[in-house]
Amino acid sequence: MKRIGILGDIGSGKTYVAKCFGFPVFIADLEVAKIYKNNKKVFFKLKKKLPLYFDTFPIKKKEIVNAILSNKQNLKKIVKIVHYEVRKKMYIFLKKNKHKKIVVLDIPLLLENKINKKKDILIFVESKKSEILNRLKKRKNFNTKLLDNFKKIQLPLDFKKKKSHFIIKNNFKKKSVKIRVKNIIENLI
Repeated sequence: MKRIGILGDIGSGKTYVAKCFGFPVFIADLEVAKIYKNNKKVFFKLKKKLPLYFDTFPIKKKEIVNAILSNKQNLKKIVKIVHYEVRKKMYIFLKKNKHKKIVVLDIPLLLENKINKKKDILIFVESKKSEILNRLKKRKNFNTKLLDNFKKIQLPLDFKKKKSHFIIKNNFKKKSVKIRVKNIIENLI
């Protein structure tokens, strides 16, 4: 099984690109949402580490945002607890799809949390900063301070780009992305 890791800036269209490959995709952001909604163990760990911010289950996005915005160290604490569970979910996904030719990993902190393997094919999704910002502003709960905090725990985009085997320029036009994805698949198979 070949593993493709999708890298790129927040809002660059990584999930869209990941789905374009047509292979099983592990989307970490969806798993995180499920963890906040269903995992009481994570709630109790967060409540223990950050008692001022977490008091009701399921965990509300507002509580997470408040914790992150009040102290930048809180984000690292949250990531440490949540990513442990995300990693477990990823292993289940990989086991379930072990007979597939290719799987795609859409995990925002793939390199930062050393989830990638040496043989992984890394693909960098590149988008114009202005287009990314326009897209992010349309999201519910958009917050520039929150965005800045998330960017601070990520490796520089230039580093991720250099580490990548392929680059997909996402101009948010479906046709150009699908053509590039098709070329990459032909290259891999």
